Amino acid sequence: MSRIHYKNYRNITLLARKLRKESTPSEKVLWKVLRAKNLNGLRFLRQHPLFYRINGDWVEFFIADFYCARFNLIIEIDGPIHKQRVEEDRERDSKLASRGFVIKRFRNEELEDINKVTQSILDFVDILNGNKSTE
Repeated sequence: MSRIHYKNYRNITLLARKLRKESTPSEKVLWKVLRAKNLNGLRFLRQHPLFYRINGDWVEFFIADFYCARFNLIIEIDGPIHKQRVEEDRERDSKLASRGFVIKRFRNEELEDINKVTQSILDFVDILNGNKSTE
């Protein structure tokens, strides 16, 4: 949900709540793994608003499927709609990356092997952790 502008942060919070209630089946599968610090003690939030431009009364934001603040890591689950939004996703990812966010994407089909996805996230976090320790 990028490139939507709201004057009132309350509306953004309400939108995030609505998205949490309407999670896709793939998001529900991954949330079972990520919730309550189940994945190596990492805390993830789901459908979490991230602001990347505030210009006067207007706010440009993105609601991440899953977000880990410790690593500024965004995990996105890409459904069929993302095949039609490649350029929009690329633009948004670029804006987020320029602000220090790291994005890891999975296609819905990949969630069929949750163990592989879980290991991929852990491997990615290990890389991020290694990069942080060398800074």
